[in-house]
This record gives sequence, C-alpha cells and structure tokens, in this order.
Amino acid sequence: MKINRELSRNAPIGVFDSGVGGLTVFREIMRQIPNEKIIYFGDTARVPYGSKSQETVTRYSEQIVRFLKTFQVKTIVVACNTASAYALDTLEKDSDVPMIGVVKPGAKSAVQVTGNGRIGVIATEATINSQIYTEYIKELNSDVTIYGKACPLFVPLVEEGLLKDPVTDEIARRYLAELIDIDIDTLILGCTHYPLIRSTLGRIMGERVTLVNPAYETALELKKMLESLDLLNDEPPGLGSGQYRFYVSDKAEKFVRFANSIIKYGILSAQAVNIEDY
Repeated sequence: MKINRELSRNAPIGVFDSGVGGLTVFREIMRQIPNEKIIYFGDTARVPYGSKSQETVTRYSEQIVRFLKTFQVKTIVVACNTASAYALDTLEKDSDVPMIGVVKPGAKSAVQVTGNGRIGVIATEATINSQIYTEYIKELNSDVTIYGKACPLFVPLVEEGLLKDPVTDEIARRYLAELIDIDIDTLILGCTHYPLIRSTLGRIMGERVTLVNPAYETALELKKMLESLDLLNDEPPGLGSGQYRFYVSDKAEKFVRFANSIIKYGILSAQAVNIEDY
C-alpha cells in the first residue's frame, strides 16, 4: 500500500459495513475522536455477508471502497468482521489511503485481558471459517486456546431490531452453552452487530467472562493511526458542515430509524445509492 501524502486532516473518515452493525464502530469513533467527519455506508441490500463466499465479499467491498473514495476520504475503516477477514488484504494492496479492520484490534485486546488463556470467539460463519482470529491471536500468544462459534442468526435478529426479544435470548443461550461449558474467561464479539446485544450476551456468560468489543478497540487503534500519520483533525467541524453522512444500498428510512435508536445523535436522513454502479 502506497499512502497518498496529499491526504488532508480535514478530510472525512470512510466507514463501511454489511448493514447496521458497523454503527457500533461509528459510535465509538464519534466518542473517541469527536472532531472527525465520517462518511458511513451500510450495504443493506446485500446483508448478511457472513454466509457469502470470499470472492463475493471482496467484490462488494471493492465497490464500496470505490464509492467512499469519491469523498476523498483520508482513511477507510472496514467495520465488518467478515469483510476484514476476507477482503482487507486485497483492499490494502490497491489502496492509496490507510485502512484498518476490526479483527486485529479485537484479537490484541483479548490476549491482553485473558487470565486462563481460554478465549471464545463468536462471529459469522465466514469469520469463524476463515480462522483469522485464531491466526492473529496465536501470533501474539501461541499458548492461548481459541474456541470459535458461528452465530449466524444474531445478524438478522439485530437487523430486525429484536435486541431484547425473548427469541434473541433463547437463541443466544443455545449458541453460548458450549462456550460456558469449556470455561472460557474472555469472549470476543466478532461481528459488529453483536455489541448491540451485549447486555444479553453478558448476562448469559456471567460475570467471570470478559466481553471484548472490537468496535471500541478499533476506534482507539484508528486514533493512534491518524496521530502517527499526522492526519488527526484537531479542530471541530463548524455547524452545518455535514460532519456525519450516511449512505445505504437499500431501505434508507428503516436504516435511519435503527441508527437513531442506537446512536442518539439525531440522524435526519440516509441516502440510497446503487452500489453496483461502482
């Protein structure tokens, strides 16, 4: 990756996800680096990514990156574990802007907090099958044991807004039962949708298990990266500058309702775009 040295501090950050899950990353970036402008794209027409092939996820991600670059973004956050696992390496090879995914920051935090060296990872089928968390964690500490569990129903449940529904609770109990039995002490929420049901997951796993939220860790890593590249915006955007802008590939009104329910910012609109044009 050859970084474009003409990048501006005042340029926006691009963030993308397969749907609404990446809003957990967006929310943490807002909190950790509040002066930044952010362009968010949610691929709501093609969610979920977790059941799709690497080739398809990479093609979708390349289209979204081309769209985000039309805004002259200074960096791109791949706020989707599946896209981070399947597409990030390819995206970085062709990119002239720095990129960051959500997998490495989460893996790094899990290694730091585990006490007994037994780490669980819940994620989409694609992320679990890629073994990417296992690879990164083993690079950091080869003595750690990783237990992966695909939880494919969590994404559609979150997308439908069933965050505190008895159905979500029952499915979570079924998914997590085997992780409880093998005595993990750390659980990585390996999909950006999962922090939206964090209270349910935490209650089921119990107080002895530390939940790692890669969205939070990614925002901290992003701040460090921007500082190191001298791209951190040190002045807050003026009123009416359009600090946060949202784009989706389908169902803009539904996206706005959901986004307002979790960000509490007052998102007025999201614009639908035909991402296949990029």
